[in-house]
Amino acid sequence: MMKIMETNGEKHLVPLDKIKSGGPPPDGIPSIDEPQFVRASEATLSDSDLVIGLEINGDVRAYPLFILVWHEIVNDEVGGVPVSVTYCPLCFTNQVFERIIDGIAVEFGTSGKLFNSNLVMYDRLTGSYWSQALGMAIKGDLTGHSLKIVPFDVISFGEWKKLHPDTLVLTTDTGHVRAYGVDPYGNYYTDNRIMFPVENNDDRMHPKEIILGFDMDGTYKAYRQNDVEEMIVINDEIEKTSLLLVSLYDENARAFDRTISDHTLTFEFSDGKIIDTNTNSEWNYDGLAISGPLKDAQLTRLGFNPGFWFEWVAFHPQTLVYGE
Repeated sequence: MMKIMETNGEKHLVPLDKIKSGGPPPDGIPSIDEPQFVRASEATLSDSDLVIGLEINGDVRAYPLFILVWHEIVNDEVGGVPVSVTYCPLCFTNQVFERIIDGIAVEFGTSGKLFNSNLVMYDRLTGSYWSQALGMAIKGDLTGHSLKIVPFDVISFGEWKKLHPDTLVLTTDTGHVRAYGVDPYGNYYTDNRIMFPVENNDDRMHPKEIILGFDMDGTYKAYRQNDVEEMIVINDEIEKTSLLLVSLYDENARAFDRTISDHTLTFEFSDGKIIDTNTNSEWNYDGLAISGPLKDAQLTRLGFNPGFWFEWVAFHPQTLVYGE
């Protein structure tokens, strides 16, 4: 548990000198506050373009990373739920939050600041600073408050369309002129550079290895994205949570609690199907049993923190790593 501090009457959760300028001023990287969408058939994406895929209450949307790289935050309402879809290119952290504070829907913008080389957002209600990686306010009146994570997918547009042919797609009609389709970060995603200070370094992995990070009641664990893709199904335990990780698509994974009615299930991928070995029921990628004794049972989907290893371990130096 991080301790709330106070300096000159202002609350903060991290030392103020650890919050660094990223260069641009507040809103210098402009959030998208009036997102415009088209149907998948009208979208000008290639199938290989990565998107953040989101489905809430039957409302399905895709947010291309080649747009988000220029804006970092989209304030939207999906399925009646106010959300902020966020992306920090410096650490490849994608995250979706319910943008509700004390029952009030608020917008988030970019502060121009970084903490551990990660996006620091600000809310337009109180001006408090929020760490995207933590989903928590780290400076200002709301220090210590947390946002609810909404499960989502990072996935190629081609695969997302197969899962959701009716998806809407964010367009480049953002109200801003940007070189959409040109990534200003170049080869940064694969080299060893970390452009801004971080608190902890750890050589258990390449700094830009993509991991899936879990926080279960203060126990932290990272899974290599490549491991999940290769194994397809991983059964694990973190604290009191029985975890299922599944990857049926490149650069994508989903997580579920594999407990149904107080019974913990064990899963495998066999003959192209996700099967629990307890009852031999078949499950789909949404965590729904589609045949067998448990037909119509539903696993609870879990959120997690996907991003570069260096960012995860900077925040959580005591993290466990799957397979080690």
